[in-house]
Amino acid sequence: MTIDGKSSRPCSAVGHGGNVSEQIASAKALLLAVGLAMLAAAGVAARAGPLRRFELRAGSPAFWNLIGRTEKLERVAGGFGFTEGPVWDPRGFLYVSDETLNQIFRVYPDGRRGTLIQLGDPDGNTFDRDFNLLDCASVLRAIVRVDSKGQYRVLVDRFEGKKFNSPNDLVLGPDGAVYFTDPTLDLPKGEKKEIPFQGVYRLDARGEVRLLARDLAQPNGLAFSPDGKRLYVDDSERRNIRVYDFLPAGTLANGRPFGSEPGGSDDGVPDGIRVDRFGNLYVTGPLGIWVWDPAGHHLGTIVVPEQPANMAWGDADHQTLYITATTSVYRLRTRVRGFVPFLSRTARPRSKRQKRRMKSHEKNVQDYCHCFAAEHGGSCVARATQRRAGKNARHQPSRHAARIALQQRPAGGQYPVRRRGARR
Repeated sequence: MTIDGKSSRPCSAVGHGGNVSEQIASAKALLLAVGLAMLAAAGVAARAGPLRRFELRAGSPAFWNLIGRTEKLERVAGGFGFTEGPVWDPRGFLYVSDETLNQIFRVYPDGRRGTLIQLGDPDGNTFDRDFNLLDCASVLRAIVRVDSKGQYRVLVDRFEGKKFNSPNDLVLGPDGAVYFTDPTLDLPKGEKKEIPFQGVYRLDARGEVRLLARDLAQPNGLAFSPDGKRLYVDDSERRNIRVYDFLPAGTLANGRPFGSEPGGSDDGVPDGIRVDRFGNLYVTGPLGIWVWDPAGHHLGTIVVPEQPANMAWGDADHQTLYITATTSVYRLRTRVRGFVPFLSRTARPRSKRQKRRMKSHEKNVQDYCHCFAAEHGGSCVARATQRRAGKNARHQPSRHAARIALQQRPAGGQYPVRRRGARR
């Protein structure tokens, strides 16, 4: 077996060159290790339970505008302990947290995987505005930044001198700050709770933390609307989703119910949230992923074989939903592009290295511009620009046009895009 280019040692090499007793001892140790691995695998299988049958359950005809009737769910990789926190890297792979194996993996579309870092109970992940990977490290009770070499740095672990409970999920906001939830769901065993509530917080670039909301029992997943005017937060204990108005000062107002996801005790609860570019919500819940429109109507449910905890938009066009579900990672193609906060203009990378990475990614999505224009009858920004210029040639978007087409966000929102025809 080869993992990340390192071959495992063949059994015939055990004890080679030593005496008989050493060989026997080494063989016994090897058998014990294999037995423990088999027991661990059996435990994972037991936790996973029987697999459900994949199904697309539409509650509204609008559901089929988002997901094709004939789409199939693909299993990308399996054999994990408990998967969480997926985030797509434009270089072509997915970061996935494993809360049981205490690692963050790089998972590739072909199923390959490799370890980025060993970290106690890693949870939600995202990129910041400089394209650094951030993680909710439950054991550390902190938000940490992880570099490409697998080294981490604690960004914040306290509020008003008291340790957080167990940060769970985080998202980049329209103002470039990081917003995260802090329930007690993964509070390390034997450690004392120091903050008397479970809150939603804002972390700015200077490291300052501000409490935004404390009216949820167990806040979990969170996501911004594409125009940056609303923040959605789900509550795993109350099995509902709340929505807040997001104000320019980075504060929340007018918290109110958005929807509820009732179900049996073993069916799953609201957890991860993602949003597409039209503002539809994808929220993990009983039996799989519940799809909601921006008005709070439940459009349908994606029934997943294993109970999902989170998801992320991936592939070059961000039309694939990568789903972390218990011991596996799945993917499902959709008819819409996902909204990805760290690709917004307010969160453009600043360093030369990050700019090169994003430039490479934008080049990869130029082919997507062709498909988008063909599918939507010329709604691509680049095609419209060429028509105004009187060019009838085949649509060949520049990198700048590809970047605009990649964003496709409403003008005038908290994630502004340059107006068509405006000077660069």
